[in-house]
Amino acid sequence: MHARTSKYLIGIFAAALAISIVAALHKNIHNALASNSDSQSQAATQASQPEKTIELTQSQLAAIKIEPVGTYSFSVDKDAVGNIDFDEDLSVQVFSSYQGKIIKALADVGDAVQRGQPLYTIDSPDLVQAESTLIGAAATYDLTTKELSRVKTLYGTGGDIGGIAQKDFEQAISDQETAEGALKAARDAVRVFGKTDPEIDQIVATRKIDPVLVVLSPISGIITARDAQPGLLVQPGNTPAPYTVSNLSTKWMIANVLESDSPLFHVGQPVRVSVMAFPGRTFEGKVSKIYATVDPNTHRVIIRSEIADPNDELRPGMLADFVIRVDGPTKATAIPVDGAVREGDGTWTAWVTTDSVHFSPRTLKLGIEQDGRYQVLEGLNLGELAVTKGGIFLSNMLEAPPSD
Repeated sequence: MHARTSKYLIGIFAAALAISIVAALHKNIHNALASNSDSQSQAATQASQPEKTIELTQSQLAAIKIEPVGTYSFSVDKDAVGNIDFDEDLSVQVFSSYQGKIIKALADVGDAVQRGQPLYTIDSPDLVQAESTLIGAAATYDLTTKELSRVKTLYGTGGDIGGIAQKDFEQAISDQETAEGALKAARDAVRVFGKTDPEIDQIVATRKIDPVLVVLSPISGIITARDAQPGLLVQPGNTPAPYTVSNLSTKWMIANVLESDSPLFHVGQPVRVSVMAFPGRTFEGKVSKIYATVDPNTHRVIIRSEIADPNDELRPGMLADFVIRVDGPTKATAIPVDGAVREGDGTWTAWVTTDSVHFSPRTLKLGIEQDGRYQVLEGLNLGELAVTKGGIFLSNMLEAPPSD
């Protein structure tokens, strides 16, 4: 009896459990179907919603410009900042070749000078020594010349009989030739100091030393620096140089570019430069040198360009903006800058139309900006009508709250 009761209770429990499982499965299936139905209904509702469009009146259409989307040849440019500098290949520091004190400075900063024009004079002990040697050599040459003339006369009277020995005659010739060589060497030594042949002849004739050494300009150009003060002791190579002369018809443009961009640059690439002194104007040049090192503090590379400046308008030290063309023109879809609108969330929008009355926004992905156009990477197709001027007018209309 007890066993029968137990089996009966177990059967009732199993049946109840089965009923509970079936009910739970039915409920889950019903919820899933209901959820799927809601999703389909929501998608259908969204699909049925019309795209955002704006309809313009004839008067409003006058505020915009509509054109077919076209292409433009974009060049790949890199921007950099830098400064203007002298062309150091055409700039010379004019040192004296010998030590001495400056007697007189003959030019001022800003003066135009020609090659060979005197810049300053110095009192040179080295010149004094060279001229002293010249005077001594000239005296020796005169003496040996007179002695040779006398010996020739004696030798012509009969040789060893009543005249002069042949060996003495030959010695006189040798002495005169040696003196002549020494005189030529002394003249050349004085000529190195810049003395002319007439000046050397004057020194020899008067036996008077001229200690003034004239330092000449080695090139034609403009005096860009002067440290020549009377009484200043100058020595070869000791800075600062008494004068610096520069040819200003060419300037250097020194740009600092990002280390990561350095592989893009090559000698000969065209460069456009603008400075604050000449707003709206650009100066054209070419990359002439890419420096081999990277600044460890700024991680930038120096790029040097050269530009013709025949009117000397650019001043060394001027800040400059550089645009360096690193790649040739590439044709791409383009839109004028007035046709692209930057939205509040940072995205770019263009407005397109099919009937020139109704306009819809289109999100853009832009690339290069050049010559008043944006390169369009995504968002517009060639030939479709787009607003090329007044796009912000449409964006403002879309954001404006509806009127009551």
